[in-house]
Amino acid sequence: MTEKRHSALGLHPIEFKDGEDHAELLKRRQIVRRTKIAGLIVLLVLVVGAGRTVFSRMANARVLDATSAEQSRQYVQTTLAKRAGDGQTLALPGTLQGFVQAPIAARASGYVKRWTKDIGAKVAKGELLAEIETPEIDQQLSQAVAAREQSASNLALARTTADRWEGLRRKDVVSQQDLDEKRSAVAQNQANLAAADANMQRLRQLEDFKRVVAPFAGVITRRNFDVGDLIDSSRLLFTLSQTDPLRVYISVPQAYAQLVKPGQEVVVTQAELRGQKFTGQVARTSASIDSATRTMQVEVSLPNRDGRLLPGAYVQVTLPLQASQSLVAPSNTLLFRGDGTMVAVVDGEGRVTLRRVLVGRNFGTEFEVLDGISDKDRLILNPPDWLADGQTVVLAPAKAGS
Repeated sequence: MTEKRHSALGLHPIEFKDGEDHAELLKRRQIVRRTKIAGLIVLLVLVVGAGRTVFSRMANARVLDATSAEQSRQYVQTTLAKRAGDGQTLALPGTLQGFVQAPIAARASGYVKRWTKDIGAKVAKGELLAEIETPEIDQQLSQAVAAREQSASNLALARTTADRWEGLRRKDVVSQQDLDEKRSAVAQNQANLAAADANMQRLRQLEDFKRVVAPFAGVITRRNFDVGDLIDSSRLLFTLSQTDPLRVYISVPQAYAQLVKPGQEVVVTQAELRGQKFTGQVARTSASIDSATRTMQVEVSLPNRDGRLLPGAYVQVTLPLQASQSLVAPSNTLLFRGDGTMVAVVDGEGRVTLRRVLVGRNFGTEFEVLDGISDKDRLILNPPDWLADGQTVVLAPAKAGS
């Protein structure tokens, strides 16, 4: 390279003076070589870092795509409808009542003399409960007895007179008209005596009502009076209840009315008696549906020998239902849409079909399917509201028993 070109480039050629060796030139060449190598290494490191960043981003993008695809797949749990079997029950509320429960009133009017039984007392049939003083009835009975004696005396006199007139008539001393009048007097006095007897018997029966007795064996559940109270025929004195057995009346909905029959056993429970169950029996049904409530009244007879159950208590009556041939599905498969009650059915390829179903009886966690699906259709559990016809889902592993 010429000196002129070196001057244009600002380079100054190395000039060796006399006596100077080549060591300095070699040293400079080494420095230049090392600088180039270092630059190449730095460039290589930058290239490797940039490639690593590019490959890392590409891997992350692939993972993100795979994750998004996985998350976009909708997994669902499914189940199959099954035939209804035994073990289905229907629980209905009821109130215990005495098998025979009657208010006891005093037929005779008067003042309470004493009472012998109070609430909670167990009494036998015919046992004395209270006594009533009836001075007016006593006086009326005395008058009736006297009137009866008077009628009997008049009848005796009329018969004697008639007998005499019979003899006079045979002698033709008196007319037939006079004899007929005497005979009529006898008949009239007989009627008066019969009326007096009836009145006396009525008052004696009222006298018997001075003693208030139990019409049947049971327990006194109410007493509405005290000693000295004025009692009339409209005043209720006691309430007597027969507590063994007890009655329970329940109202069975129309959907279950055909499944309840007389003689069917039921289980009665009371919340206050935890862990205790009482077995009763359907005594009778009304055999008709009440048009106002769409229910059928059912009477249950419940033994209560130990007296643990009390009349008036609120209880739950559990009725075992007869098995039917209808399908039963879980209640959490239902979808409520504007078109009606539906379920979501999944085919083998994961496509969803919404089907309208006709719901029958409700068993709580399950319901009866009258129409719309078969026992081979796989139903989605807890279907989301946005589920639509034709949507594709992925079947999750089936639960045990599904």
